[in-house]
Amino acid sequence: MRSSPAISRFEAPSDNPPLTATGGARFWRVNGALFLGSFATFAMLYCVQPLMPTFTRAFAISPAAASLSLSAATGVLAVAMVFAGTLSDVAGRKTVMTASLAAASAATVAASFSPDWTAFVALRALTGLALSGVPAVAMAYLVEEMDRSAIGLAMGLYIAGNTLGGLSGRLASAGIADVGGWRSAIAVVGLVSLGCAAMFAFALPKERRAPAKTQAIALLPAIRMHFSDPGMRYLFAMGFLLMGAFVAAYNYIGFRLEAPPFSLSPTLIGLVYCIYLIGAVSSTVTGELAGRYGRRRVIGFAIAFMPIGVLLTLPDNLWLTILGVGVVTIGFFGGHSIASSWVGLRAEKAKAQASALYLFFYYAGSSLAGSIGGSVFSLAAWPGEAAFVGALSALALFIALKLARVPPPAHLRVS
Repeated sequence: MRSSPAISRFEAPSDNPPLTATGGARFWRVNGALFLGSFATFAMLYCVQPLMPTFTRAFAISPAAASLSLSAATGVLAVAMVFAGTLSDVAGRKTVMTASLAAASAATVAASFSPDWTAFVALRALTGLALSGVPAVAMAYLVEEMDRSAIGLAMGLYIAGNTLGGLSGRLASAGIADVGGWRSAIAVVGLVSLGCAAMFAFALPKERRAPAKTQAIALLPAIRMHFSDPGMRYLFAMGFLLMGAFVAAYNYIGFRLEAPPFSLSPTLIGLVYCIYLIGAVSSTVTGELAGRYGRRRVIGFAIAFMPIGVLLTLPDNLWLTILGVGVVTIGFFGGHSIASSWVGLRAEKAKAQASALYLFFYYAGSSLAGSIGGSVFSLAAWPGEAAFVGALSALALFIALKLARVPPPAHLRVS
């Protein structure tokens, strides 16, 4: 009697729905919907970034205080996301993501009517709280629904939506603010995001392979389990450092471009953020390369672009500075694309909680480095900021090289 072939732990058992392979109608429907969700999420989150110099004048505040418009949102987002995965185990992945997008859109529109800076920052924090139900849950949805061969491309496409959303939010807010003021800019971003939320709710298929409600995983045991894996610890640290370096660079490059010798207007500064488009290409290409050649071989190469890009921003040459920001962007999105998909693959259980923990450190890096970067910029201008960003990205590269030598967990033959 012939024995039946062994079933990979990544393959669906016979009584489970099949995993989604690359290229089919469901693959593109899922990725189209998640693209819209990630587009709206990052448009709302980062629409304030090019407006920080405007906030300093409108509210008579410092650059470090202006950075709270972003740090308040990402800080609350970081903490709340730790619980979002467990909530989605109970309420459902699609339900949590849809409600989060709708609530965040409403909070963004409300922020445009803020009477003072305190109210604005409070509403930005509320926006971060609402958005906490999207990123970690979306990553878990992809890892649970996609065939392993499709995860790299799917995650790259999802992060491409992050890229285009972040770019569109920055570009639209800068252009609209130049004509109609910052309030109009924030309101438009909120209304567009509300439309994206409606299309997301219509397009995204309900999850087929998420944990049953009776199988929701307790949060604290899941955290202990993931922190017991040294590979996970390295991935969490990388998320913190990559996002911290990236946000510090993007938060304060606008102040550098606004000042002599460049003296650019808000609209032109917003156009400089078009370099963010490179991230859509970088995340997709790097995700595909990682799937083909292995994450261990590609991740260090991707992150190495960041410190190189920082060096290019130091001379007082506009085109070289823009090139440097582009190179930093390539490195960040390449590294993040690989690390974020690696987390879901490395976690045998509690994938939503693993993704939430990665994104907790990711957005904690955004909040802490974004705020600290304001003090660094006030003390040492752009050269000091460049040194700060370079140090964070160099440390991320060092950790990536350490991670490449950590053996895969027992349930993976290749991680």
